[in-house]
Amino acid sequence: MSPSTVALDAPSAPAAIPDLEKATAEERVRWAADTFGDRLILTTSFGIKSAVMLHLVTRLVPDIPVVFIDTGYLFPETYRFAQELTDRLKLNLKTYNPAMSAARMEALYGKIWEGEAGSDEHERYKLITKKEPMNRAVKELRAKAWLAGLQREQGSTREELPAVVRQNKTTKIYPTIDWDNRTVHRYLTTHGLPYHPLFEKAYVSVADWHSTKKLEPGMNEEDARGGAAKRECGLHEPSGRGDFSI
Repeated sequence: MSPSTVALDAPSAPAAIPDLEKATAEERVRWAADTFGDRLILTTSFGIKSAVMLHLVTRLVPDIPVVFIDTGYLFPETYRFAQELTDRLKLNLKTYNPAMSAARMEALYGKIWEGEAGSDEHERYKLITKKEPMNRAVKELRAKAWLAGLQREQGSTREELPAVVRQNKTTKIYPTIDWDNRTVHRYLTTHGLPYHPLFEKAYVSVADWHSTKKLEPGMNEEDARGGAAKRECGLHEPSGRGDFSI
């Protein structure tokens, strides 16, 4: 799929889809808000650059539900950063946790995040900690569309993403899909917004503590998200389940 493709399923898509590839980030957000109204949500990981999307979107849609998937394996700094941004930006935060606690999951299945990418163990981990909570959020909030902060330059799994895609029954919009790190830095600086505190300790991507690495010589951003075999955390992969909305 090329970046110029708008991948929407005709039966549930609006009658006319604008070419959002040439739109600004703000225009993409406005289109999503105008098209989906109160069926639109925003997700955040409270990661390294999350302040950008949180500020950008809530300036235009102040009361949008902000979904935060708390896997139970986040860095302490992430929780503190989440509280800081929630207070500062007055976020309408909706935190979703896995239905199964981390302790119970480990007791029953072990450290299944250590499984090879694509293995039953690793797929089970993503389903329990990320996909199921996100799907629950979509259903409980009656969402039809989802704003997310993915960027093409973040890695090979994202470099050809269009600005609008379908993930199962949900429309996903990526307002900053064509931004690079320089654009992100300029936005943060202009608006006096912070990076995640671990940015100062050589982290360029922050997710679960057990699958996040510091940036070392010879590594790129997707390597820091857990190694070449595990570059997508699962949240932005299709669930593969017909009973899910994502």
